[in-house]
Amino acid sequence: MNAMEENYELAKWLASEMTEKELQSFQNTPEYATYTKIASYSSQLKAPDFDANLLYENILNQKKSTPKVISFYQSKWIRIAAILVILLGLAVTFKTTVTSTEIAQNGQKTSFSLPDNSQIVLNSSSQIHYKKWNWDNNRILDLEGEAYFKVAHGKKFQVNTNLGTVTVLGTQFNVKARKKRFDVTCYEGRVKVNYDNKEVIITKGTSVTFDNEYFDRKNITIQKPEWTNNQIVFQKENLQIIIDELQRQYSCEIVLNCRDNTQLFSGTLPTNDIKTALNVICSIFHLKISKFDNKKIILVDF
Repeated sequence: MNAMEENYELAKWLASEMTEKELQSFQNTPEYATYTKIASYSSQLKAPDFDANLLYENILNQKKSTPKVISFYQSKWIRIAAILVILLGLAVTFKTTVTSTEIAQNGQKTSFSLPDNSQIVLNSSSQIHYKKWNWDNNRILDLEGEAYFKVAHGKKFQVNTNLGTVTVLGTQFNVKARKKRFDVTCYEGRVKVNYDNKEVIITKGTSVTFDNEYFDRKNITIQKPEWTNNQIVFQKENLQIIIDELQRQYSCEIVLNCRDNTQLFSGTLPTNDIKTALNVICSIFHLKISKFDNKKIILVDF
């Protein structure tokens, strides 16, 4: 049997189309045993199922994972823009939160202007803290010590101290907060003073003093505080308060080696001539100078 006839017979056998006589003849051929083994093995093979949905999902995943290409110039400008945004944020934060401070050391006086051209003079051993940002709409500052204010007209102007608060619209006034004593003097306009749970409104030519439970109101005739003209005015003050003020004005240490003295002093002392100031104090309180130099002075009983 030639190759063509062999293939034809094999095809008929696989298709189960042989007659009984043809089948007997085909089974007698030498190749029949081999064909039988092939047919047996091939029947055990199974092609994998075709899953169209799985194929579609794989294709989508391949598209999603395809990296997006950004040019060098695009990435460069993105980085620059991000840096500019960060710098702008830092600048705004700094500008709105930074606090400006003005200081007058012992033995000094400092004059300066606020953003609205309000004028301030700081007395010795005093300082002021405020924020320049949005100043015209938020005129609030913190004072430690004593200062004279000439406030430009505008929105509410507020001075905070550890003892009380002073509120004005546009005026001239002096605020002094030392230890437990709070003094406010109005030279022009009207001033509202809050101390503890008390509220007092004073006008031009009026001064008020708070000291714990003590309160005093008095009239004045001067146009500005004396200390701006190198003078200190005392009204019935004890010796220790006077010494404390002289130490601030002259930036020195004054030691009292004397008996307790209950005498009070009313008068004026210079802030630019320490020897004259000490001579006045010694004559009033019956003291004498036992040591005198630029940094330390000792006063004793006469």
